[in-house]
Formats: sequence, C-alpha cells, structure tokens
Amino acid sequence: MIITLEEARKVLRFSSETHDGEIAALVGAVPLYLEETTGYKFEGEASPLAKTVAGLLVKLWFRPSGDMERLQRTIDSLLAALTLTVDRSGSSV
Repeated sequence: MIITLEEARKVLRFSSETHDGEIAALVGAVPLYLEETTGYKFEGEASPLAKTVAGLLVKLWFRPSGDMERLQRTIDSLLAALTLTVDRSGSSV
C-alpha cells in the first residue's frame, strides 16, 4: 500500500474504525489509479509525493465536500509532478 489505513484515517480526521471497510477499499484502489494516470508503479517504499497524493485522493473519493474544485486542482498538479518523476527516471521513484 502507498498509504496505510491508519494514515488514511488521519487524512480524513477519523479516530474510530467505523468506516474502515470503505477507507480500505479506497486505499487499495490508489496504486492502480496512480499507475494508470501517471505510470508510477509502487514498489517497496512509496515516495513522499506519492503518499501525499494518495492521501488527497482518498479524501476526495471518500466524502466530497467543501472546496472540491481546489482539492482536485491540487491533486492534478501533484499527479503531473509524479508523472515527471517517472518520465525522468524511466521508472517509479
């Protein structure tokens, strides 16, 4: 996993395990999403950039509220940066 269930709970500001099933499904979808959108292949330790975008994706997917347009723009920028790291190195960083 790029981020753990506990890390995702922190991003969502949940302390209970009430929504763990839903959160775990979203956390599990992140690696494939990042690979499909950026070419980033998760192997071993995830980069800090990948962990950041993973947390924001879970936040966006779990319960859209507030300024989602701003959050989406931030995610799009981070995805572009992650794509550049993959393009430069020829593999995931």
